[in-house]
Amino acid sequence: MSKKRQKRKKIKEKLFNKRRLIILNEDTFEETFSLKLTLMNVFVVATLGAIIITFVTTFIIAFTPLREFIPGYSSSKLKKEAMELALKSDSLSKALKRNEAYIKSIQKVLTGELEYAKFNKDSILEAADEISTPVDLSPSKQELELREQVAKEEKNSLSKKSKKE
Repeated sequence: MSKKRQKRKKIKEKLFNKRRLIILNEDTFEETFSLKLTLMNVFVVATLGAIIITFVTTFIIAFTPLREFIPGYSSSKLKKEAMELALKSDSLSKALKRNEAYIKSIQKVLTGELEYAKFNKDSILEAADEISTPVDLSPSKQELELREQVAKEEKNSLSKKSKKE
């Protein structure tokens, strides 16, 4: 145990032993700058400097347009264009399905599988479209009552908190 304590004591002395950093003018040997340091001070300053540089670099990359140069990170303009293209391709695929249904119906008429009198272009297009029923999003009476109840409870809890403070 005593050897370990002696080693620790030596290390502690080395870390906290004061040293002087002197910068001299080489021609006149005049002291231009002098600084008292310990090894612990140097380690602390170097560590803090590294942490600060890391945070500043991360901040610059995360909150500036530099982030677009990171592989796998796309720009906002590119995301917007991709969204527009996705919407266009979706509408084009719907139009293609409609046209295919129309062409199949015409082929049936031409091959004689379907009588011309029963052929109606509008009915074919309606069958190809996916009918979406509108959803009623207006709140019900129960939902309105629940909203009022929650609002009252929030007011009561806020007034109780303000009275305690």
